[in-house]
Amino acid sequence: MGHSMRIGRKSGDRCHISGTRARHSSLVTRHCFSGFTLIELMMVIALILILATFAMPSYHIAVIHAREAVLRDDLFTMRKLIDEFTIDKQHPPSSLDELVDAGYLRGGIPVDPFTGSNQTWKTDVEDVPISPDQATAGIVDVHSGSDDTAMDGTPYASW
Repeated sequence: MGHSMRIGRKSGDRCHISGTRARHSSLVTRHCFSGFTLIELMMVIALILILATFAMPSYHIAVIHAREAVLRDDLFTMRKLIDEFTIDKQHPPSSLDELVDAGYLRGGIPVDPFTGSNQTWKTDVEDVPISPDQATAGIVDVHSGSDDTAMDGTPYASW
């Protein structure tokens, strides 16, 4: 008598009696098979995989949007701190490390979310007028060092 392998589900009518018919009932064993068949489990896994393939593009886009939001926030913060440093010290910072050393960036230079490094930031250095007859060169703006293009089509380096 054939039987299929079942996993985990109770079924009262899937019992098989084996053994020889003898006077002793202890020789007769009763096997009950209950649960899900292998094909049922494979179908469930296949459906889960199909649903996961639909979700992956949405997940990828959400990750990119999150990185873009972090980049916008980091750029806004660093630009604001460059301006504050320039006003407070009466000269612009010569490097981003100077912002850290002066205590303006307490957590250190942030990591660019698209390059994965805090050493890839691109800085714009210009002469900043300190007084009507004096100008000092220093950082006036900062951009991402990534060569990638944003979801809106603009390069991150132009932000």
